[in-house]
This record gives sequence, C-alpha cells and structure tokens, in this order.
Amino acid sequence: MLNQSRVNGFLLLGFSEIQELQIFHNIIFVIMYLVAFIENLLIITVIIYSHQLHTPMYFFLANLSFQDFGSISVTVPKSIANSLMKTQAISYSGCVCQVFFLVFFMISHYLLLGIMAYDRYVAICNPLHYETVMNKKACIQMATSVWIGGLFYSAMHTGTTFTVEFCSNVINQFFCEIPQLLKISCFDSYLKEVWVLTFGACLAFIYFALIAFSYVQIFRAVLRIPSSQGKQKVFSTCLPHFIVISLFLVSGTFVYLRPTSGSPSAFDLLVSMFYCMVPPVMNPIIYSIRNRELKMAFWKLLINIFPQFLGKNHSSF
Repeated sequence: MLNQSRVNGFLLLGFSEIQELQIFHNIIFVIMYLVAFIENLLIITVIIYSHQLHTPMYFFLANLSFQDFGSISVTVPKSIANSLMKTQAISYSGCVCQVFFLVFFMISHYLLLGIMAYDRYVAICNPLHYETVMNKKACIQMATSVWIGGLFYSAMHTGTTFTVEFCSNVINQFFCEIPQLLKISCFDSYLKEVWVLTFGACLAFIYFALIAFSYVQIFRAVLRIPSSQGKQKVFSTCLPHFIVISLFLVSGTFVYLRPTSGSPSAFDLLVSMFYCMVPPVMNPIIYSIRNRELKMAFWKLLINIFPQFLGKNHSSF
C-alpha cells in the first residue's frame, strides 16, 4: 500500500507494447496535434490581422482557439515523449501540472462558450442594444472573468485531488485524469474531492440551463425572420457554436460521470482521446466551414503573404 507521502511519481497507461502499434499511435498523435496547432494558430492570426473581424464574436473565438490549443498541449506531447523514450513515468509535480492545466482550459472553455452564447443572444434578440452591451470594455471584462474563473476552479480542484492519500501509483490512462486518480486514492480520503465534483456539476448544470435558455430565445427569434437569407446568415454563426457546445458537453459529461472500470480498456482510451483531441481539431473546422467572413479574411492574409502566387487567382478579394 502506498500513501501520498511515498508517491514520488505515477505510471501512465501505455497504448501497446508492440512496436508497430506504438509507431502508429505516435503518428496519429503527432498528426492530430499538428493539425490542431495549425488550425487554431491560423484562426488567431486571421482574427488579429483582419480589422473587419475585430468584433466581440471573433474576439471570443480567438480566445476559444487559444484554449483548444492549450488543452491538447497538456496531454498529447507528454504521451508522445513517453512512447518515444519507452517509459510510462510521470513525476508527481508533472501530474499536478497536467491536472491543473487540463481543468483550467476545460473550465475556461465551458465558461467562454456561455459568454459566446450570450453574445449571440444579444446580437439576434436585442440588436439595437448590441454595441452598447457588448462594448470593448465589457468584452475584455467577460474574457478576463472566464480566465480567472477557470484559474480559481482549477486550483480548487487540483488542491483537493492531491491532498488525498493514494493507495497506488498506477493510472489507467495515458494522462493524469481526475476520475482515474480518485480510483487509486484511498477510500476514506477522497470525499472532499467528491464534494468539489458535485458542487462543480451543480454549477455546470445551472450554467447549461442559461445557455439553453439563450438558444431557445435565439431560435425563436430566427423563426420570426421573414427572409431566408437572413435566417441562413444567423444559422451560419449560431449553429456551429451550438454544435461545439454539444460536442464539449456530451464528451465531458460522459467521461466524468461514467463509472471507472477496474482494469484498463481500449474503450476508455478511445473515449479519452475523443474528448481531449477531437474538439481542438474539429472546433476550427466547425466555426470556419460556413463562415464567409473568416474565409475571406483568410484569403486576404494569404494574398498579402504570397501576392505573386495568389493575387491573380483571387483578385476579387
């Protein structure tokens, strides 16, 4: 039996002992990480560069892209490094950092999605007051509150998680995940963290109710728009956001509310890969695929960087 004072590090779950499967795992992880990095960096760069995108919606989208890249950077590089170095170890402080930053980015992500829902609610349901309500100062204050809220909740979560006593140092996951850490903690020492999880779940439910209310009002307002072109424009900005919220909530809820298995399984790994890696890769695609303003700004940026190659083909921009 191990307790917290004796645990100097943890052993993470490897994907396979077969070299070919390890190589395949590394290739998939590297590709997805690079895709997420390039996509989110492009969105941030385009928004910063293009003055026509200096609006509240795109300001929050740039913050969301930074959060997506941050969340995938917490887990994937360490997994790739461990596989290349033929080890499963992670230090105690490294595990603490993984938990802290993963919760930080996930909670900030969730809070920001609520702010973005409110932004769309004001823009569609109260358009005459939009510039007054969503002014520059208010947007900066909202974004700051999101980051501070994520920081506070992450510190509380991480603190309660690592004050418990651990009866093992083997984590059945490829990164330090709170449900897996609770599973290896001694039974009588993790009740504080359970209360924090319960408190967080209650707050998350209330926050989701507010987001749902915003979208009910948005869709009601959209149905009253007489022109089909106006409806299409509203749906092109609101529908991607609704898909991103659904993807985040479904994957996160499933991971944290499902019972942890007694032994590692391929299903657990696939689920964790899905909620850690798929949203950062898919969110930029979801937001940009039907967004004409973002695509036009992207082409303008490319034309300015490579005018001799793209200037003739896209002179209309």
